[in-house]
Amino acid sequence: MQQANSITTRTGDQGTTHLFSGETVSKNSPQTNAYGDLDEVVSILGVARSLTANPEMAERLIALQRKLFVVGAELATSLEHVHLLKERVDREMLAVLDGERDALEGALPPPKGFILPGGTPAAAQIDLARAVARRCERKAVGLLEQGLLENKTLIVWLNRLSDYLWLMARAEEGEATLMKDDG
Repeated sequence: MQQANSITTRTGDQGTTHLFSGETVSKNSPQTNAYGDLDEVVSILGVARSLTANPEMAERLIALQRKLFVVGAELATSLEHVHLLKERVDREMLAVLDGERDALEGALPPPKGFILPGGTPAAAQIDLARAVARRCERKAVGLLEQGLLENKTLIVWLNRLSDYLWLMARAEEGEATLMKDDG
């Protein structure tokens, strides 16, 4: 017997789920796959946040996790209902991400080669989040191509996200390990 107010709804027992906007879709639908990957990014960033000793980085990660919920809500809402969202990915949200990215890039030395992920546990998690964000971006492009998403700014935001995550990982690890050992 299911408890009142339980997180277990049993609605997914048959392989379906509901979009944020209420429609029933397969758990393997393009939307579910895209926002599922985004949920993975949010969780990986949570691991990174738990590992960093840098309070400024922790705040950056929290701010980014909050914005990812905005992106996820839009990916999980049908085109017919996106007007109901309180917040959507727009040019202003993109400008904020670009500003954060530019500031971080300006504070870091330019790379001297290809960098191997894993300099610190937190940086490795941020790099993992970057790779999963790229997967999510590919799936969001698929939604756009299938006519299930119209917001091209969301695609741009996801593209820029991976650059920002790369920079965050570099900032977190400090001294980078290069692919080629020139020593």
